[in-house]
Amino acid sequence: MANRQREDWLSLSGAAGMLGVHPSTVRLWSDKGAFPVHRTSGGHRRYLRSEVELWMKTSSEKHIIEPASAMQSAIGQMRIKIAEGRLEAEPWYQKLDENARTQYRLGGMTLVRGLMNYLSSEEAEALSEAYAIGYDYASRARRYGLSSVEATQAFLFFRNSLLEALVNAYEEARVPPGLAWGKMLNKIHTFTDQILVDLLKTYQAFEEAHS
Repeated sequence: MANRQREDWLSLSGAAGMLGVHPSTVRLWSDKGAFPVHRTSGGHRRYLRSEVELWMKTSSEKHIIEPASAMQSAIGQMRIKIAEGRLEAEPWYQKLDENARTQYRLGGMTLVRGLMNYLSSEEAEALSEAYAIGYDYASRARRYGLSSVEATQAFLFFRNSLLEALVNAYEEARVPPGLAWGKMLNKIHTFTDQILVDLLKTYQAFEEAHS
């Protein structure tokens, strides 16, 4: 590296900063041979700025992941997350019997399908889809004795699990930030925020009707 100017070289965190991803993602790509990396005599990873810039350019031209493909990957990751016990650790989930737990797990998949429909639908259809999912989460929470706070926590668990899984799917596909995934994440937030608003409105309506 002595024949290179010092400012041409980036650390792991520096390369991650250029790419807009977590350093662990760059480490994974490097170890898989999918990203250009050099090693110092001490074994540390170093990245040549020009190679990172070239990689970003070629990735933006070649690595495009379709929403449907990302969703399929996300579904798989969500199921793994649930299987690992992260859902069982949620306090609101611990209050439910086995039938209620099954209904909530199915509800998580309903959220995924609703989002897939939203990404390919017109605005009016999207609002209807958001209302239906929000109503479903609110009525399920009331049916199984969860408070409005717990109903919100349940929805946020599945929403955040989906977001995490989608981000992982895009990073594993080496989609550069600012390409397709930024737009998708913005749409996901818009859709799921509307679901949450409809959930709270519906829960409040249930409360007022039975007061």
